[in-house]
Amino acid sequence: MNKVVVITGAARGIGRAIALDLASHGYDIVINYLTSETEALTLQQQISEEHGARCLAIRADVSKQDEVTAMFSRIREQLGGVDILINNAAVDLPNLFYLKTAEEFRRVLDVNVVGAYNCAVAAHESMKEKGWGRIVNIASTNGINTYYPMCFDYDASKAALISLTHDLAYQYAPLVNVNAIAPGFIGTESELEGYDEQFLRQEQEKIMVGRYGRPEEVAYLVRFLISDEADYINNTVIRVDGGQYGSC
Repeated sequence: MNKVVVITGAARGIGRAIALDLASHGYDIVINYLTSETEALTLQQQISEEHGARCLAIRADVSKQDEVTAMFSRIREQLGGVDILINNAAVDLPNLFYLKTAEEFRRVLDVNVVGAYNCAVAAHESMKEKGWGRIVNIASTNGINTYYPMCFDYDASKAALISLTHDLAYQYAPLVNVNAIAPGFIGTESELEGYDEQFLRQEQEKIMVGRYGRPEEVAYLVRFLISDEADYINNTVIRVDGGQYGSC
């Protein structure tokens, strides 16, 4: 039986790349989404037809514990539980610092941090029963570097996700390995939209390899971290940023 992977925020961008890569390597996939229903259902069909994997697309707001509980109950009923969790769902609400609101701040933290916590708790029940599990949190170099104040809520959420990674690794050891990946500037549509060409050129100059990353390059690392070959890698944060330096 193939291992079952839950990927939150999987309909687009990095999450989609992870789903396609893992499906092509023999994993069964759960696509979690909130608003991108058309993209999620299209991806589900593509995975089923091209890779023959079992695949579910489930709408759930990961920041809401009851919706997460319902999602994992459905996964248990239809796929027999969860082996691997990829916490990828995230929101970013950039705005000028003095125009930020507490409501926006709370929403970013609720999805990016509380959402990851909710899913990790729900997934752990299956992993504990199976005696094995993997959790990979998709953080960001924003949680490590110094960035513009317009992103302070997103930056804070990714720093908190890195901290949560360490706490979960300690709590779930020795059966479940928990690691984080910190992507830099990945050239997805959502990553590049809204910026002018001069800004994007300046940011690219801060990347030692001289280009933006591809979503697939994050997916390759995810695949390694959930494999048996990475069994001795736990409680760590790995940057995927092309040698990025400086702030955003």
